[in-house]
Amino acid sequence: MSLLIKGGEIAREEGAPVRGDVLVENGVIKAVGQNLEAPEGVREVDADGKIVAPAMFDAHVHFREPGQEHKEDIAHGTEAAINGGVTGVVMMPNTSPVIDSAAVVGAVLDKARQVSRIPVYTSGCITKGRTGEGLAGIDGMRNLGVVMLTDDGDPVANPAVLKNAMEYATSFGMFFASHCEVPELSGPRALNEGKVSYQLGIKGSPACSEEICMDRDIRLAHATGAHVHIQHVSSAIGMKTVRWWKERGAKVTAEVAPHHLIFNEEDIGEYDTHYKMNPPLRTLEDNAALLEGLKEGVFDLIATDHAPHGEFEKGQDFVSAPNGITGLETALVSLHDRFIAAGEFGWDLIVKRYSAEPRRLMGLDPVAVEEGKSAELVVFDPAGETTFSRDFMRSKSVNTPFLNQTLKGRVDLVVRGSEVLLER
Repeated sequence: MSLLIKGGEIAREEGAPVRGDVLVENGVIKAVGQNLEAPEGVREVDADGKIVAPAMFDAHVHFREPGQEHKEDIAHGTEAAINGGVTGVVMMPNTSPVIDSAAVVGAVLDKARQVSRIPVYTSGCITKGRTGEGLAGIDGMRNLGVVMLTDDGDPVANPAVLKNAMEYATSFGMFFASHCEVPELSGPRALNEGKVSYQLGIKGSPACSEEICMDRDIRLAHATGAHVHIQHVSSAIGMKTVRWWKERGAKVTAEVAPHHLIFNEEDIGEYDTHYKMNPPLRTLEDNAALLEGLKEGVFDLIATDHAPHGEFEKGQDFVSAPNGITGLETALVSLHDRFIAAGEFGWDLIVKRYSAEPRRLMGLDPVAVEEGKSAELVVFDPAGETTFSRDFMRSKSVNTPFLNQTLKGRVDLVVRGSEVLLER
Protein backbone atom coordinates (compact mmCIF):
# COMPACT_ATOMS: atom_id res chain seq x y z
CA MET A 1 0.00 0.00 0.00
CA SER A 2 1.37 3.40 -1.02
CA LEU A 3 -0.33 6.75 -0.42
CA LEU A 4 0.42 10.41 -0.85
CA ILE A 5 -1.67 12.38 1.64
CA LYS A 6 -1.75 15.89 0.18
CA GLY A 7 -2.26 19.25 1.82
CA GLY A 8 -3.15 18.26 5.37
CA GLU A 9 -2.24 19.95 8.63
CA ILE A 10 0.21 17.62 10.38
CA ALA A 11 -0.42 17.44 14.14
CA ARG A 12 2.35 16.79 16.66
CA GLU A 13 2.98 16.75 20.41
CA GLU A 14 4.44 20.22 20.57
CA GLY A 15 3.12 23.23 18.69
CA ALA A 16 0.32 23.88 16.25
CA PRO A 17 -0.24 21.65 13.19
CA VAL A 18 1.97 22.41 10.19
CA ARG A 19 0.77 22.10 6.61
CA GLY A 20 2.48 19.42 4.56
CA ASP A 21 2.23 16.31 2.42
CA VAL A 22 2.91 12.79 3.69
CA LEU A 23 4.22 10.03 1.41
CA VAL A 24 3.68 6.48 2.68
CA GLU A 25 5.32 3.57 0.87
CA ASN A 26 5.24 -0.04 2.04
CA GLY A 27 4.03 0.99 5.47
CA VAL A 28 6.77 3.55 6.10
CA ILE A 29 6.60 7.35 5.92
CA LYS A 30 9.11 8.03 3.16
CA ALA A 31 8.80 11.82 3.04
CA VAL A 32 7.06 14.72 4.75
CA GLY A 33 7.16 18.12 3.10
CA GLN A 34 5.63 20.70 0.79
CA ASN A 35 4.48 20.01 -2.77
CA LEU A 36 5.49 16.35 -2.85
CA GLU A 37 4.77 14.53 -6.10
CA ALA A 38 3.19 11.09 -6.10
CA PRO A 39 5.48 8.44 -7.64
CA GLU A 40 3.94 6.25 -10.28
CA GLY A 41 1.37 3.87 -8.86
CA VAL A 42 0.94 5.79 -5.61
CA ARG A 43 -2.62 6.77 -4.77
CA GLU A 44 -3.20 10.39 -3.84
CA VAL A 45 -5.50 11.34 -0.93
CA ASP A 46 -6.74 14.92 -0.70
CA ALA A 47 -6.38 16.09 2.92
CA ASP A 48 -6.85 19.81 2.29
CA GLY A 49 -8.45 21.36 5.35
CA LYS A 50 -7.96 18.16 7.35
CA ILE A 51 -5.72 17.10 10.24
CA VAL A 52 -3.13 14.36 9.76
CA ALA A 53 -2.28 13.06 13.24
CA PRO A 54 -0.58 10.12 14.89
CA ALA A 55 -3.14 7.41 15.62
CA MET A 56 -4.58 7.30 19.13
CA PHE A 57 -3.91 4.72 21.87
CA ASP A 58 -6.36 3.88 24.67
CA ALA A 59 -4.86 2.57 27.91
CA HIS A 60 -8.17 1.70 29.60
CA VAL A 61 -10.76 -0.46 27.81
CA HIS A 62 -13.11 -3.28 28.78
CA PHE A 63 -13.55 -5.85 26.02
CA ARG A 64 -15.52 -8.30 28.23
CA GLU A 65 -13.73 -11.35 26.80
CA PRO A 66 -13.61 -13.95 28.25
CA GLY A 67 -17.00 -14.39 29.85
CA GLN A 68 -19.31 -11.56 28.78
CA GLU A 69 -19.06 -11.64 25.01
CA HIS A 70 -22.72 -10.64 24.66
CA LYS A 71 -21.61 -7.12 25.68
CA GLU A 72 -18.36 -6.94 23.71
CA ASP A 73 -15.55 -9.11 22.44
CA ILE A 74 -12.04 -8.44 21.22
CA ALA A 75 -13.07 -8.54 17.55
CA HIS A 76 -15.82 -5.94 17.90
CA GLY A 77 -13.94 -3.88 20.47
CA THR A 78 -10.91 -3.45 18.24
CA GLU A 79 -13.08 -2.54 15.27
CA ALA A 80 -14.75 0.08 17.47
CA ALA A 81 -11.28 1.39 18.29
CA ILE A 82 -10.39 1.70 14.61
CA ASN A 83 -13.71 3.45 13.98
CA GLY A 84 -12.59 6.08 16.48
CA GLY A 85 -9.04 6.49 15.17
CA VAL A 86 -7.42 4.28 17.84
CA THR A 87 -4.75 1.74 16.84
CA GLY A 88 -3.74 0.26 20.19
CA VAL A 89 -5.54 -0.63 23.41
CA VAL A 90 -4.95 -2.00 26.91
CA MET A 91 -7.62 -4.37 28.21
CA MET A 92 -8.68 -4.36 31.85
CA PRO A 93 -8.66 -7.73 33.68
CA ASN A 94 -12.15 -7.77 35.25
CA THR A 95 -13.38 -10.45 32.87
CA SER A 96 -14.84 -13.86 33.74
CA PRO A 97 -12.57 -15.62 34.48
CA VAL A 98 -10.45 -12.69 35.54
CA ILE A 99 -7.05 -12.13 33.94
CA ASP A 100 -4.91 -13.13 36.92
CA SER A 101 -2.56 -15.80 35.55
CA ALA A 102 -0.26 -16.60 32.65
CA ALA A 103 -2.83 -19.08 31.33
CA VAL A 104 -5.58 -16.47 30.95
CA VAL A 105 -3.18 -13.81 29.64
CA GLY A 106 -1.94 -16.26 27.03
CA ALA A 107 -5.47 -17.15 25.93
CA VAL A 108 -6.52 -13.51 25.64
CA LEU A 109 -3.45 -12.49 23.65
CA ASP A 110 -3.76 -15.53 21.37
CA LYS A 111 -7.36 -14.60 20.62
CA ALA A 112 -6.37 -10.99 19.95
CA ARG A 113 -3.72 -12.10 17.44
CA GLN A 114 -6.36 -14.11 15.61
CA VAL A 115 -9.13 -11.50 15.37
CA SER A 116 -7.66 -8.02 15.81
CA ARG A 117 -6.19 -5.74 13.16
CA ILE A 118 -4.47 -3.59 15.83
CA PRO A 119 -2.18 -4.41 18.77
CA VAL A 120 -4.00 -5.48 21.93
CA TYR A 121 -2.27 -5.41 25.31
CA THR A 122 -3.73 -6.57 28.57
CA SER A 123 -3.29 -5.64 32.18
CA GLY A 124 -3.28 -8.31 34.88
CA CYS A 125 -4.92 -8.49 38.27
CA ILE A 126 -3.06 -7.51 41.42
CA THR A 127 -4.87 -10.13 43.50
CA LYS A 128 -5.95 -13.68 42.72
CA GLY A 129 -9.54 -13.74 41.52
CA ARG A 130 -9.61 -9.96 41.97
CA THR A 131 -10.68 -10.65 45.56
CA GLY A 132 -8.29 -8.21 47.23
CA GLU A 133 -6.57 -11.00 49.17
CA GLY A 134 -3.65 -13.15 47.94
CA LEU A 135 -1.44 -11.97 45.09
CA ALA A 136 -2.20 -13.03 41.53
CA GLY A 137 0.28 -14.95 39.36
CA ILE A 138 2.31 -11.81 38.75
CA ASP A 139 5.56 -13.39 37.58
CA GLY A 140 3.88 -15.61 34.99
CA MET A 141 1.91 -12.66 33.59
CA ARG A 142 5.07 -10.54 33.44
CA ASN A 143 6.77 -13.22 31.36
CA LEU A 144 4.01 -12.78 28.75
CA GLY A 145 4.50 -9.01 28.57
CA VAL A 146 2.07 -7.68 31.20
CA VAL A 147 3.38 -4.44 32.72
CA MET A 148 0.18 -2.95 34.24
CA LEU A 149 -1.33 -4.53 37.35
CA THR A 150 -4.82 -3.50 38.46
CA ASP A 151 -7.93 -4.85 40.12
CA ASP A 152 -9.87 -2.27 38.09
CA GLY A 153 -13.54 -2.18 38.85
CA ASP A 154 -12.63 -2.28 42.53
CA PRO A 155 -9.79 -1.03 44.73
CA VAL A 156 -7.50 -3.35 46.66
CA ALA A 157 -9.27 -2.76 49.96
CA ASN A 158 -6.49 -4.07 52.21
CA PRO A 159 -3.54 -1.62 52.08
CA ALA A 160 -1.13 -4.30 53.37
CA VAL A 161 -1.90 -6.48 50.34
CA LEU A 162 -1.34 -3.58 47.94
CA LYS A 163 1.91 -2.61 49.69
CA ASN A 164 3.13 -6.20 49.44
CA ALA A 165 2.32 -6.30 45.72
CA MET A 166 4.12 -3.00 45.13
CA GLU A 167 7.23 -4.22 46.95
CA TYR A 168 7.21 -7.44 44.94
CA ALA A 169 6.44 -6.28 41.41
CA THR A 170 8.19 -2.91 41.18
CA SER A 171 11.60 -4.56 40.83
CA PHE A 172 10.27 -6.28 37.68
CA GLY A 173 9.49 -2.95 36.02
CA MET A 174 5.73 -3.31 36.49
CA PHE A 175 3.38 -0.54 37.62
CA PHE A 176 0.01 -0.33 39.32
CA ALA A 177 -3.23 1.20 38.07
CA SER A 178 -5.69 2.13 40.80
CA HIS A 179 -9.46 2.28 40.65
CA CYS A 180 -9.99 4.48 43.69
CA GLU A 181 -12.92 4.31 46.05
CA VAL A 182 -13.69 3.35 49.64
CA PRO A 183 -16.49 0.77 49.26
CA GLU A 184 -17.95 1.57 52.67
CA LEU A 185 -18.46 5.17 51.53
CA SER A 186 -19.48 4.54 47.94
CA GLY A 187 -22.90 3.12 48.61
CA PRO A 188 -24.70 1.89 45.48
CA ARG A 189 -22.26 3.76 43.17
CA ALA A 190 -25.22 5.06 41.20
CA LEU A 191 -24.46 8.79 40.99
CA ASN A 192 -22.66 11.62 42.74
CA GLU A 193 -23.79 12.50 46.24
CA GLY A 194 -25.25 15.98 45.92
CA LYS A 195 -28.29 17.94 44.88
CA VAL A 196 -29.18 15.70 41.94
CA SER A 197 -29.06 12.53 44.04
CA TYR A 198 -31.32 14.22 46.57
CA GLN A 199 -33.71 15.37 43.83
CA LEU A 200 -33.89 11.88 42.32
CA GLY A 201 -34.20 10.18 45.70
CA ILE A 202 -31.20 7.90 45.17
CA LYS A 203 -28.32 7.43 47.62
CA GLY A 204 -25.21 8.94 46.08
CA SER A 205 -21.47 8.21 46.20
CA PRO A 206 -19.45 11.11 47.65
CA ALA A 207 -16.32 12.33 45.91
CA CYS A 208 -14.36 11.85 49.14
CA SER A 209 -14.71 8.08 48.67
CA GLU A 210 -12.54 8.36 45.56
CA GLU A 211 -10.21 10.99 47.01
CA ILE A 212 -9.39 9.14 50.24
CA CYS A 213 -8.42 5.97 48.38
CA MET A 214 -6.45 7.95 45.81
CA ASP A 215 -4.33 9.58 48.50
CA ARG A 216 -3.83 6.21 50.22
CA ASP A 217 -2.64 4.45 47.06
CA ILE A 218 -0.23 7.23 46.11
CA ARG A 219 1.15 7.23 49.68
CA LEU A 220 1.75 3.48 49.46
CA ALA A 221 3.48 3.86 46.11
CA HIS A 222 5.63 6.69 47.45
CA ALA A 223 6.61 4.59 50.47
CA THR A 224 7.60 1.57 48.35
CA GLY A 225 9.11 3.40 45.36
CA ALA A 226 6.38 2.03 43.09
CA HIS A 227 4.78 3.76 40.11
CA VAL A 228 1.03 4.13 40.53
CA HIS A 229 -1.33 5.26 37.79
CA ILE A 230 -4.63 6.75 38.99
CA GLN A 231 -7.54 5.80 36.77
CA HIS A 232 -10.53 7.94 35.68
CA VAL A 233 -10.12 10.87 38.11
CA SER A 234 -13.51 12.58 38.44
CA SER A 235 -13.24 15.38 41.00
CA ALA A 236 -11.46 18.68 41.54
CA ILE A 237 -9.90 17.53 44.81
CA GLY A 238 -8.80 14.33 43.10
CA MET A 239 -7.00 16.39 40.45
CA LYS A 240 -5.39 18.55 43.15
CA THR A 241 -4.34 15.44 45.09
CA VAL A 242 -2.45 14.11 42.05
CA ARG A 243 -0.87 17.53 41.52
CA TRP A 244 0.19 17.73 45.20
CA TRP A 245 1.90 14.36 45.10
CA LYS A 246 3.61 15.05 41.78
CA GLU A 247 5.07 18.23 43.26
CA ARG A 248 6.56 16.08 46.04
CA GLY A 249 8.21 13.61 43.72
CA ALA A 250 5.83 10.67 43.88
CA LYS A 251 5.90 8.31 40.89
CA VAL A 252 2.29 8.96 39.99
CA THR A 253 0.57 9.33 36.65
CA ALA A 254 -3.14 9.87 36.10
CA GLU A 255 -5.82 9.75 33.45
CA VAL A 256 -9.05 11.59 32.78
CA ALA A 257 -11.94 10.23 30.72
CA PRO A 258 -13.75 12.30 28.08
CA HIS A 259 -17.08 11.76 29.84
CA HIS A 260 -15.79 13.29 33.07
CA LEU A 261 -14.65 16.35 31.11
CA ILE A 262 -17.86 16.74 29.11
CA PHE A 263 -20.77 15.65 31.32
CA ASN A 264 -21.87 16.24 34.90
CA GLU A 265 -24.67 15.17 37.24
CA GLU A 266 -27.07 17.70 35.73
CA ASP A 267 -27.08 15.67 32.49
CA ILE A 268 -28.70 12.63 34.15
CA GLY A 269 -32.13 14.20 33.76
CA GLU A 270 -34.94 11.74 34.35
CA TYR A 271 -32.88 8.70 35.38
CA ASP A 272 -31.00 8.34 32.05
CA THR A 273 -28.70 5.35 32.57
CA HIS A 274 -26.45 6.41 29.68
CA TYR A 275 -25.03 8.85 32.23
CA LYS A 276 -24.44 6.23 34.92
CA MET A 277 -20.81 5.31 35.49
CA ASN A 278 -18.21 4.72 38.19
CA PRO A 279 -16.75 7.06 39.28
CA PRO A 280 -20.00 8.95 38.79
CA LEU A 281 -20.41 12.20 36.92
CA ARG A 282 -19.85 14.99 39.42
CA THR A 283 -20.43 18.76 39.13
CA LEU A 284 -19.91 21.53 36.62
CA GLU A 285 -17.14 22.84 38.88
CA ASP A 286 -15.44 19.44 38.71
CA ASN A 287 -15.64 19.53 34.89
CA ALA A 288 -13.80 22.87 34.92
CA ALA A 289 -11.13 21.62 37.33
CA LEU A 290 -10.50 18.45 35.32
CA LEU A 291 -10.11 20.50 32.15
CA GLU A 292 -7.64 22.75 33.98
CA GLY A 293 -5.71 19.66 35.11
CA LEU A 294 -5.59 18.30 31.57
CA LYS A 295 -4.27 21.57 30.14
CA GLU A 296 -1.75 21.93 32.95
CA GLY A 297 -0.41 18.39 32.55
CA VAL A 298 -1.59 17.03 35.90
CA PHE A 299 -3.30 14.37 33.80
CA ASP A 300 -0.75 12.46 31.78
CA LEU A 301 -3.27 10.86 29.49
CA ILE A 302 -6.81 10.64 28.25
CA ALA A 303 -8.42 7.20 28.46
CA THR A 304 -12.02 6.25 27.74
CA ASP A 305 -12.76 3.46 30.25
CA HIS A 306 -14.73 1.95 27.33
CA ALA A 307 -17.37 -0.11 29.16
CA PRO A 308 -19.97 -1.80 26.94
CA HIS A 309 -23.27 -3.10 28.33
CA GLY A 310 -26.27 -4.60 26.58
CA GLU A 311 -29.40 -2.60 25.88
CA PHE A 312 -31.49 -4.71 28.24
CA GLU A 313 -29.02 -4.20 31.10
CA LYS A 314 -28.87 -0.45 30.62
CA GLY A 315 -32.64 -0.38 30.27
CA GLN A 316 -33.14 -1.31 33.92
CA ASP A 317 -33.95 1.21 36.64
CA PHE A 318 -31.16 3.65 37.47
CA VAL A 319 -29.93 1.88 40.62
CA SER A 320 -29.99 -1.61 39.06
CA ALA A 321 -28.41 -0.71 35.71
CA PRO A 322 -24.66 -1.39 35.41
CA ASN A 323 -22.10 1.41 35.42
CA GLY A 324 -20.27 2.46 32.31
CA ILE A 325 -20.50 3.77 28.77
CA THR A 326 -18.77 2.98 25.51
CA GLY A 327 -16.11 5.48 24.52
CA LEU A 328 -13.71 4.27 21.85
CA GLU A 329 -15.78 5.46 18.91
CA THR A 330 -16.86 8.78 20.40
CA ALA A 331 -13.71 10.01 22.18
CA LEU A 332 -11.79 11.76 19.42
CA VAL A 333 -14.84 13.33 17.77
CA SER A 334 -16.37 14.48 21.08
CA LEU A 335 -13.09 15.99 22.28
CA HIS A 336 -12.85 17.86 19.00
CA ASP A 337 -16.49 18.96 19.12
CA ARG A 338 -16.44 20.18 22.72
CA PHE A 339 -12.90 21.47 23.16
CA ILE A 340 -10.79 21.87 20.00
CA ALA A 341 -13.57 23.48 17.96
CA ALA A 342 -14.35 25.70 20.95
CA GLY A 343 -10.73 26.84 21.26
CA GLU A 344 -10.16 25.28 24.70
CA PHE A 345 -7.04 23.40 23.56
CA GLY A 346 -5.31 22.34 20.37
CA TRP A 347 -4.35 19.20 18.53
CA ASP A 348 -0.98 19.13 20.28
CA LEU A 349 -2.72 18.25 23.54
CA ILE A 350 -4.71 15.45 21.91
CA VAL A 351 -1.58 13.99 20.28
CA LYS A 352 0.37 14.16 23.53
CA ARG A 353 -2.34 12.92 25.90
CA TYR A 354 -4.28 10.43 23.75
CA SER A 355 -1.50 9.09 21.52
CA ALA A 356 2.05 9.61 22.80
CA GLU A 357 1.78 9.45 26.60
CA PRO A 358 -0.49 6.37 26.74
CA ARG A 359 2.07 4.51 24.65
CA ARG A 360 4.91 5.74 26.88
CA LEU A 361 3.00 4.54 29.94
CA MET A 362 3.07 1.05 28.46
CA GLY A 363 6.78 1.25 27.60
CA LEU A 364 6.09 1.70 23.88
CA ASP A 365 7.55 4.25 21.50
CA PRO A 366 5.12 6.99 20.49
CA VAL A 367 4.10 7.11 16.84
CA ALA A 368 4.64 10.31 14.88
CA VAL A 369 3.99 11.64 11.38
CA GLU A 370 7.69 11.93 10.57
CA GLU A 371 10.00 10.72 7.83
CA GLY A 372 11.37 7.25 8.52
CA LYS A 373 8.64 6.29 10.98
CA SER A 374 6.23 3.41 10.48
CA ALA A 375 2.92 4.79 9.26
CA GLU A 376 0.35 4.87 12.05
CA LEU A 377 -1.91 7.84 11.47
CA VAL A 378 -5.41 9.23 11.17
CA VAL A 379 -6.84 11.82 8.82
CA PHE A 380 -9.50 13.85 10.64
CA ASP A 381 -11.92 16.25 9.01
CA PRO A 382 -12.74 19.13 11.41
CA ALA A 383 -15.50 20.33 9.06
CA GLY A 384 -17.08 16.91 8.78
CA GLU A 385 -19.82 15.50 10.99
CA THR A 386 -20.34 12.18 12.73
CA THR A 387 -23.74 10.79 13.73
CA PHE A 388 -23.37 8.03 16.31
CA SER A 389 -26.17 5.79 15.07
CA ARG A 390 -26.39 2.05 15.69
CA ASP A 391 -25.44 1.50 12.06
CA PHE A 392 -22.33 3.65 12.43
CA MET A 393 -20.98 2.03 15.58
CA ARG A 394 -18.88 -1.13 15.50
CA SER A 395 -19.03 -2.02 19.20
CA LYS A 396 -21.50 -4.72 20.16
CA SER A 397 -23.03 -2.23 22.61
CA VAL A 398 -24.17 1.33 22.04
CA ASN A 399 -24.56 2.57 25.61
CA THR A 400 -23.37 6.12 25.01
CA PRO A 401 -24.89 9.53 25.77
CA PHE A 402 -24.00 10.42 22.17
CA LEU A 403 -26.32 7.80 20.66
CA ASN A 404 -28.11 9.34 17.63
CA GLN A 405 -26.39 12.68 18.19
CA THR A 406 -24.39 14.45 15.47
CA LEU A 407 -21.08 16.00 16.50
CA LYS A 408 -18.62 18.15 14.57
CA GLY A 409 -15.63 16.25 13.23
CA ARG A 410 -15.06 12.94 11.44
CA VAL A 411 -12.34 10.29 11.28
CA ASP A 412 -11.85 9.84 7.53
CA LEU A 413 -8.82 7.58 7.25
CA VAL A 414 -6.89 5.25 9.57
CA VAL A 415 -3.58 3.79 8.39
CA ARG A 416 -1.35 1.35 10.24
CA GLY A 417 1.76 0.08 8.49
CA SER A 418 0.90 -1.07 5.00
CA GLU A 419 -2.83 -1.41 5.71
CA VAL A 420 -5.65 1.09 5.36
CA LEU A 421 -7.75 0.09 8.36
CA LEU A 422 -10.57 2.56 7.69
CA GLU A 423 -11.52 4.90 4.88
CA ARG A 424 -14.77 6.84 4.67
